[in-house]
Order: sequence, then structure tokens, then C-alpha cells
Amino acid sequence: MSTPGRVPHIMLVAGEPSGDALGGELMEALQSIASGGLRITGVGGPNMIGHGLTSVFPMSDTSVMGPREVIPRLPLILRRVRETAAFAVAEKPDVLVIIDSPDFTHMVAKRVAKRAPGIKIANYVSPSVWAWRRGRARAMAKYVDRVLALLPFEPDFFRAEAGLDCVYVGHPAIERIPAPGEGARFRAARGIAPDQPILMLLPGSRTNEVKRLVAVFGETAALLAAEIPGLKFVVPTVPHVRHLVEEAVKSWRVPVELVEGEIEKRAAFAAATAALAASGTVTLELGLAGVPMVVAYKIDAIAGWVVSGLLKVPSVVIVNLILDRPSVREFLQYAAKPAALASALRPLLHDTPDRARALADLAELRTVMGVGGDRPSLRAARAVLEMLP
Repeated sequence: MSTPGRVPHIMLVAGEPSGDALGGELMEALQSIASGGLRITGVGGPNMIGHGLTSVFPMSDTSVMGPREVIPRLPLILRRVRETAAFAVAEKPDVLVIIDSPDFTHMVAKRVAKRAPGIKIANYVSPSVWAWRRGRARAMAKYVDRVLALLPFEPDFFRAEAGLDCVYVGHPAIERIPAPGEGARFRAARGIAPDQPILMLLPGSRTNEVKRLVAVFGETAALLAAEIPGLKFVVPTVPHVRHLVEEAVKSWRVPVELVEGEIEKRAAFAAATAALAASGTVTLELGLAGVPMVVAYKIDAIAGWVVSGLLKVPSVVIVNLILDRPSVREFLQYAAKPAALASALRPLLHDTPDRARALADLAELRTVMGVGGDRPSLRAARAVLEMLP
């Protein structure tokens, strides 16, 4: 609650496009429910600027990925960390919300907490400290007052591990669930019959993911096509890996339908019978869309050995972690072979007890995640406003 007669000041800091998208939605929600006005400052990109933010500096300065991009720009990034923290200390917002991009935003939060301990700090999209580096949760408790969690198991984790206030607000994937009728539109536009099975193939959105998985996915598709008449294959892709996918599917023994863009991807989800997907956020999107799936993933052998030693969770599939059981079958590293993947997918493409169980589990997932209630951005806005003095 804010002090009567005073306009509350909230500072938002995002460091890359995903955070900017969340920040824009959060700004819209804050402005819609804050009675008496609100002052919002900080760092953001086109989405946040479109909602009225004057960014302290261009967000593109910090929106870099991988050592090749980060190292040359490191002096500029560190300068932007100092400038952002100095702005917060000088402006004294009531609440500072750091959004995603932990390598950048958490450095800002640490500086602000040290120099201006009276400023409340919220972390929207916590790093996955529950998966590895659990000690980082205790470190976060020294400079973060509240975590706005995307996943429903995170509040219990942060309270138990670090005594840190954590509020489940919901994952942005909830706002990307296909609308009713999208599946029928997708099928009609492509001449696919209502009862014709569709298998979605999602080999990843990063170059290395696609290179390691696309041939395996193609062989899996060929095995299933040989035994399931009329089976259609749909491959969603994104601009920066489309050329790789297009080139790879030329050698597949089955025809595929390539789709691009968020709207068509959602429509394809709504039309799909089942999916084979790389591990990642897309598995949660599929789960919320009610698409039974099998998950596969491969990384470099040495990196895989290191990660397996660090991993503190029983599954890499977010759906399994939320449901707290191995609902979705996963095939990692050398286990990701076409015959094994086809065998796991086969019962999901027919009317079987396995398919019925998968659909029931995904209906439970929607309930656990609060689908049908308030939008995650609105829940996040309320959680921020609760921190006002």
C-alpha cells in the first residue's frame, strides 16, 4: 500500500528482449490497477518504451548472448551496471524490480542494496537456482526482498532454502495458450482432415540444438510415417535457425510443413495430436496447450558429464517438475535415438491409456498453474504494489 497523497515510484530494469516483453506487460498491468497514478522509470526496450518508459540507456547495450558477444562489450556492460545502480540510488524508487537477465540485473541489485538499503527490491523471473547452485538462493536473500515466481514450486523452494519471500505469479506461457478454434483453422488452411494425426517436431531454437537433434527427429518421423497412415509432420521454427531447419528437412524421408511466427506456432499446437520437442520452455507451452509429448536433448559430451554432476532436480522437463512426477518421458544424450523416441511417441498418437493419462496430467498442469485466473502480469503487478511503503 502506498502513502496517501504521494505518487509511488517504481523502477524496472530489464536487460534483454524477453525481459522487455515481461516488463511491458507488467507496466500495462501496474498502470491499470494503481489508483492515484504511478511513476515508472528504469531500463527497457521497445515494449517498455511503448508503455511510456524513458530508458536510462538503450537496452541493446546489455542484450548480448554468449562469450563472443559479451567479452568485447564487457566494459560497456559494467559501466551500464554502475549507471543503473547510481540512477536508482539518486532517484530512490519505492521498489526496484529486476527482470530476468541475472548476469546484468543482479549486479545492479547488489549495488543498490549495498548503497541504498531502504529501496525494496523484487526479482521477476529468478534464475533456476533450484536446478543447480542452490546456495545462490541464500546469496539472493541478502539483496532481494521478494521473488516473483513463474513456477508454482518456487515459493516453497525459496522459503525452505533461504527464508526468502516468494510469490507465485504465473508463467508468461499462460498468456500464449491457443485460443479456441485455432486448431481447426490451422487444419483447414492446410487441407488436413479433422481426424488426421499431426506430430509436431521442435528441434530447438538455438543453432547447436538444431544441429544435434534435427537428424534424429527426421529419422524418428520416418519410422512413425512407415506405420501410421496419413501422419502429418509440422515443424515450427524461428528466423535465426530457419535456414538450418530448411536445409536439414530436405534430406528427410517424409514431407514436413514448416511454420514460422508465434501466431502460427500456437495454432499448430492447438491442432497437434502429439509432439517431439527439445527440452526448454516450449515443453511448458506444449503442456499448457494440452499436447502430449516426448522430450529429447543432446549437448556436448563433456558438458553433459559436467551438467549431470551439477543437476539437483530429477528431470529437465518443466512439466515433470511442476507435477512432481515423471509424466513426460525424456531421452537425454545417447538415449535420444530414433527407435526409442518413436516407441515412446507411438501410444501418444493413438487412442490409448498412455495418451489418456498424458491428457489428464496436462489438464492437472493447467489447474496447478492457475490457468483461467488472473493474467500473470496482473498478479505480478499486485505483488509489486504490495511492497510499496
